[in-house]
Amino acid sequence: MLNINKNFKKLPGAYLFSTVARLAEEYQKAHPERELIKMSIGDVTRPIAPSVVRAMETAAHEMGTAEGFRGYGPEQGYEFLRSAIIKNDYISRGIELDTSEVFVSDGAKSDCGNIGDIFGIDNIVAVCDPVYPVYVDTNAMAGRAGDYKEGRWSRLVYMPCTAETGFLPELPKTSVDIIYLCFPNNPTGAAATRVQLKKWVDYAKDCGAVILYDSAYEAFITDPDIPHSIYEIDGAKECAIEFRSFSKTAGFTGMRCAYTIVPHELKCDGAELNALWNRRQCTKFNGVPYVIQRAAEAVYSPDGQRETRAAIEYYLENAKIIRTALSAAGLSVCGGENAPYIWAKAPKNMGSWDFFNEILNKTGVVTTPGAGFGPSGEGYIRLTAFSTREHTQKAMELLGNIL
Repeated sequence: MLNINKNFKKLPGAYLFSTVARLAEEYQKAHPERELIKMSIGDVTRPIAPSVVRAMETAAHEMGTAEGFRGYGPEQGYEFLRSAIIKNDYISRGIELDTSEVFVSDGAKSDCGNIGDIFGIDNIVAVCDPVYPVYVDTNAMAGRAGDYKEGRWSRLVYMPCTAETGFLPELPKTSVDIIYLCFPNNPTGAAATRVQLKKWVDYAKDCGAVILYDSAYEAFITDPDIPHSIYEIDGAKECAIEFRSFSKTAGFTGMRCAYTIVPHELKCDGAELNALWNRRQCTKFNGVPYVIQRAAEAVYSPDGQRETRAAIEYYLENAKIIRTALSAAGLSVCGGENAPYIWAKAPKNMGSWDFFNEILNKTGVVTTPGAGFGPSGEGYIRLTAFSTREHTQKAMELLGNIL
């Protein structure tokens, strides 16, 4: 008889954002006369930069010629994009890397979930709480999370990120092997300084742990004391893997391109993790399309940098509008300054889902309940700045009326 992966049966309900989307769709069907304003999922609304579109067009025409056609590309990514990544995202910050340490992929979400393939299931995993659900769910699928009881997984080490901790995690009090960190943070929008990150690097090196560092939102950093890469911290190459994405930086949510850095210095259990990840990618991944990689390369051109930066500034202004409006309405908020997310505490000790439903039913604005990100997210909601300016302003006006 066929057996299934029983860990999937342990997962609670549907994926968070699928549940939110379903509830929003049900609301819209029941209220077709009301405009639905989505400020829940972190999907961008600004069009792809013109210079990036031109690069795609050129690459597409190349593919239609005998001389320019390309079939299977390198699983790790084309050399032209990997070199552009190193030159613009790392050398410019004083970080030296080899192209063999850069792995181009179809999304940071994919890489954050798939990286567990190279680790044993007996490892103890530590996650921030609240946390991006992918980190938790993929470890649960692999069998590292244990059993799900009363909103918690029995084998995960939760690191509460609350108002009392400044929405930043504290070092685990028990021994752990894998540590997920995300700064600027999703969902809280909090960001860690160099001094704060140095403590994590030192901790990981001391106990032999690996930091899985998600810096998908680094382009939104405005504070000069906030590092854009964990490799700005001395010693991080010996203990950290970094994930980056073009999704929020350049609007590639529908085009799918990202990359992961696995330094050669990072070794565990007698093995170089770079070699293990390379083996995994060569076996399970056929690479990102040539046309998309040429588009990603164009992000680093002078026009691409100027155009994509304009989109980021647009979203940061949206974030400022949200943060200002919710603060004026009396809510306690975090984020929105170095991140595109705003984390807001519900009034009158209201629960996350209750606040979500009240906002949706009274205004048609869709948010994300904080409880869906973990136990410490209860009593909060997350809003994104990726909507249009018109919808952002309208949503804040509607929320101001009910708050």
